[in-house]
Amino acid sequence: MARLGRASDGYDPTGPGMVDRIDRVATFAPAILAIRWGMTAVSLALSANAFVQRDWRIVLWCVAVVSYTVIRTVSPLRYVGNLRSLFEVVGEIAFHVVAVAATDYWESPFVFLLMTAIVVAGFARGFGFGLRIAIGAGAAISLADAFRPGYETQDLRISLQWSAVLLLVGVVAGYARRISGEADRQHSLALDRLDRLSDANALLFSLHRVAQTLPASLDLSDVLDTTVTRLRGLVDFDAVAVLVFDDTDASWQVIRREGAALPNRLGPTELPRPLMEAMSSNKMVEIGDLSQPRGPGISPTSSSGIYSVLPARGSIIGLLAVESRQPGAFGRRDIELLNGFVEPVALAIDNARWFSRLRTVGADEERTRIARDLHDNIGQSLAYLAFELDRIVTKEGKGDEVGPSLDQLRGDLRGVIGEVRDTLYDLRTDVSEGIEIGEVLEQFATRLMERTDLEIRVYADRSGPRLPLLQEREMWRIAQEALVNVERHAKARGAAVRWRCDGEAGALEIADDGVGFPAGKAGRIDSYGIMGMRERASSIGATLEVHSEEGRGTVIRCFLPAEPGSNRRA
Repeated sequence: MARLGRASDGYDPTGPGMVDRIDRVATFAPAILAIRWGMTAVSLALSANAFVQRDWRIVLWCVAVVSYTVIRTVSPLRYVGNLRSLFEVVGEIAFHVVAVAATDYWESPFVFLLMTAIVVAGFARGFGFGLRIAIGAGAAISLADAFRPGYETQDLRISLQWSAVLLLVGVVAGYARRISGEADRQHSLALDRLDRLSDANALLFSLHRVAQTLPASLDLSDVLDTTVTRLRGLVDFDAVAVLVFDDTDASWQVIRREGAALPNRLGPTELPRPLMEAMSSNKMVEIGDLSQPRGPGISPTSSSGIYSVLPARGSIIGLLAVESRQPGAFGRRDIELLNGFVEPVALAIDNARWFSRLRTVGADEERTRIARDLHDNIGQSLAYLAFELDRIVTKEGKGDEVGPSLDQLRGDLRGVIGEVRDTLYDLRTDVSEGIEIGEVLEQFATRLMERTDLEIRVYADRSGPRLPLLQEREMWRIAQEALVNVERHAKARGAAVRWRCDGEAGALEIADDGVGFPAGKAGRIDSYGIMGMRERASSIGATLEVHSEEGRGTVIRCFLPAEPGSNRRA
């Protein structure tokens, strides 16, 4: 994670200077190709007279130059910073220098091809290399020309002019490379950041999908049971203890013990000596004799033991102790087996603890919602009954007849009891492995119709494939919240519920013929539980749409799309 952090802050993963090793010639391939063919065309035009006069020396060099240009068009020269690509760049320079020197030096029709070679060199390695190549090419041709018979002062002037031109070409090529290098560096960093953001987004999306289908084995008790069972299959022991660190008070909680004499919680200095030794060394410790001074261990009857830290998230999250009554009971094989065992165990325990905390957060939110529902319904009904009792007591104190009032109160009390019963039943009703969402919707609709005048029709896929359980549960809760809103606020005569699912995607629709609400009443919509439905939909990656028109009812649609490339089935 630290490595990821550095990269996201602008760290170049290729290392210092590696941007200079980018395939420069490949980067400028279109421009260099155009220059190469342009200079070749100029050279052929200048060689036209040689074809007329049948100067076979120049004609043969024209064939060689055109052949080389075709080869470099099909297989462009690529400089990647190694010795081979350097030789290829130098080889191109040498080829064109020989072509010019062999065909009348600075009066050669191929002199313009030197510019292409110097541009390639400048793009490959920058100012310094381009200038050295330009100086070397100019010096090689000028010196060879100087030893030609009939060399005059005018020839020297021409040599200096062409050498200056080649130097300018080298400077321009190096400058272009520097500009492009900075642009490429910024582009590379931007792409690197984008790639990392994309990777993080894909990872979070995958984690979100995994969280929706988390198995019940993430329960801490199940993880510990599995851990001890697997441990017994690896080594023979008489006592075992698993401790986890509680960072709220820096103590150690004993979450599983068998044959061990340990309290439920140990202070920072109350750990047995072998566990203290393992923690201080941050590695596995094997003790063949638990007598003083290294003992005792987790059990007073143990004679030998293996002790290890449980590492996760770069820190020690717990401790593991395994002991035997036999001295020297654990050998090298046992130590190697446990070395490969502790890290997966640590991750499993840490995952289970975090999952437990997440479930606690979810339970707190659900508890808040239930408390709100109880306050809005049963709490108000109980307050009404209390007021009625006070009124009847006052009425009796005045000597008035209270029989009719008591009869009415008894009826109201039965109604409240019915509300409590319905509320508890609704809380217990949920989608499970054996009860799919269509059946739960029909049961809930039947209960609503029994206590109201609503006519509810349910159209649901009953025999097809299902979604993962967590997603179906959230869809059911969205439907339940929507139907409760219809009952309490819509003043509707009828409602229709539709559920469609193909095992990968699901669609839910609840429509009523109630009073609806005008557009723009966001606060009112939120008060009707729409916000809670949106949060539930968002938690499983679904979308929620609410369409309503005053006097014409409301339609709520929730759609869970299939995960791209998935073939998920319940």
